[in-house]
Formats: sequence, C-alpha cells, structure tokens
Amino acid sequence: MGPHPAVAAIRLAVRRVLHDVITECSEFESSDTDTDTERSRLTPLTGADRAAAPPPADSRPLVLVACSGGADSMALASALAFEARKLSVRAGAVTVDHGLQAGSDLRAAEVVSRLAAMRLDPVESVAVTVGRDGGPEAAARDARYAALDAAAERHGAVAVLLGHTRDDQAETVLLGLARGSGTRSLSGMAPVSGATGRYRRPFLQLDRQTARKACLVQAIPVWDDPHNADPAYTRSRLRHEGLPALEKALGKGVVEALARTAQLSRDDADALDAWAADAESAVRDDAGQLECAKLYALPPAVRRRVLRRAAVVAGAPAGSLFARHIEEVDRLITGWRGQGAINLPGRVEAQRQGGRLVIRQG
Repeated sequence: MGPHPAVAAIRLAVRRVLHDVITECSEFESSDTDTDTERSRLTPLTGADRAAAPPPADSRPLVLVACSGGADSMALASALAFEARKLSVRAGAVTVDHGLQAGSDLRAAEVVSRLAAMRLDPVESVAVTVGRDGGPEAAARDARYAALDAAAERHGAVAVLLGHTRDDQAETVLLGLARGSGTRSLSGMAPVSGATGRYRRPFLQLDRQTARKACLVQAIPVWDDPHNADPAYTRSRLRHEGLPALEKALGKGVVEALARTAQLSRDDADALDAWAADAESAVRDDAGQLECAKLYALPPAVRRRVLRRAAVVAGAPAGSLFARHIEEVDRLITGWRGQGAINLPGRVEAQRQGGRLVIRQG
C-alpha cells in the first residue's frame, strides 16, 4: 500500500524540484570539470602533490528548507527529508526567529528539534531584528530573506525550498491587484526566484489543505502562527475575510483561477520585460540619455518598463517604486506641459530637459 495521496503529492512536488537542482548542478560541474581538465593537462600534479591533497568532501549538493514550524513548511521539510535520502542530495533546514512574539526563541528551538528528528543536517535557528520599512509584513519578509540568503551562503547550499502554496499565490495576486501595480504584481510568486535561482517553491500547484493533511496523516506536529489570524495584518484579513467572500459570491474555484492568472500574467510580463530590455538601448542617444521622442513611439507597456528600469538603476528601491510613480514620469513623455521634476523613492528625480529625460538622484 502506497502513501496517503496528500503525502504522495507533496513528495512528488519536491522530487521534481530536486531533479531540477541535480540536473543544474551536474551541468555546472561538467563545465567546471572541462576547465579543470585543461588546467591539469597543462600543469599535471606530481605524486607529492597528490599525496598532500586533502580527501574530497561530500560533493552532493545541499538543499535547505525554510521552516517556520507551520503545516506548509513542515510538510515540505518531511518531503525533502524523505526524497533526499533516495537522491544524491544533502538536506538541511533553517528556521528564522523574527522575535515578534513572546517565547519565539523557544518555538524556534522546538522547530529545530523536530527538523533534526527528521535527520535533516545542518539544522539551525537564526534570530533576526525586524525593522519598520514598508510596514510590518514587508519588514519581516526582508529580514527573513536576508537571513536565508546568509544561511545559504554560510552552508554552501545550492537551493532553499519555500512552502508557499496555491492559496498563498492567490492571496499574492489579489494583493497585487489591490495595489494596482500592473502585470508583474499579478504574476505572483515565481516557482524559481532569487538572483541565482536560489529559491524554489515546490507547492505552488498544491493547496494549503493538502500540506496540512500530509502533516496530519504522518503525525507531524505543526505550529499555527497567531499572526496568520490577526486582522491587523492585510494578508490575514484577505485570507479569512476576502477570499471566503469571493468564493461565496463567485463559487468555488477562485483560488485555482487566481493561481492560473498568476502564471498567464508571468508569461506576459516576462515577454514585455524582454522587449523593454531590447528597446532601452534604441531610445538612448550617443551620450546615453533617454530621448523623449523615441520613448513616445514605444507601446505604453514597454515604455513604462524602460522608465522603471532607468529609475531603479538611478537608485530608486524597486520595492518602493509603484505604478503611480511611473505614471507620473510617463506624463513627462506623453503629457508634457512644462511640469517640473518628479520626485521618486530613494531621492531620485526625473526631469525633462531639452527633449531628453534625465533620471538621477537629486
């Protein structure tokens, strides 16, 4: 008799991601081996060199799971521990203590104990200080990813698995829709993200109940973060009030439809981003300045992406640069009436000067 369907589903999702990671590592090592072979052909090791060389370390790639102790991440940790034993992968875990609740250090220690019992190694708890920039949810997220990045670097991990589910994706799409931030916000969370593709989200096609059921049938204890039910947080209100209201009004299937919207929007956004990257050099003069006439000739969706890229390069924080900012800059191109400079986040300003659009820090 095979595993429970929920357990089988989470294991399959993780197995697929691990196969991707192994394939990518093999391709990278193959290119490195070619280089090392050529180098050794030119400067072969002597017998003494070989004798002095240290024994090879465990060369299997390390994959970490970010685990809060909740049902989603505990299900992910259990699946990683199971699948890694069958593949050429080492599996470890990191839990981040945000310090936002009394006894959070004890909770983190308990999570570490449960993860170690799954034979994950290394396992560690990392305490962070959460700032205030962007609101409590954004500040906590920034601190968490910084800690996960540092842990991955410290342990030499090739990937970090995150337990975001299809329900989380639907919530992210609705939050992007509420902000009016455009197609990229509607694309939600990517299956692979981070500058080096470090972050992987195996559960984006699975619902939250599947992860919880997998924990239940395996008798895995889980911790329900009280912040997830606190109406002070926007995502919590959306989860417990907004989405249920939508399903009541529109019927079941809203979550699946929103997740599907995310994928379609991501495909569109990727195509438009590529178009904007190609167009950017064509709208600059020999001195590298943006020419307003050439910008005007671009389709609006492409032009605004060029403007956004230019603002970020000038120093505007991407996370603080919203659609309304870019719309104001766009009016310098499409609705020029002699208006002055537009102030952007990061002390960046955009100004039209002699048919050129100048974006720089003021």
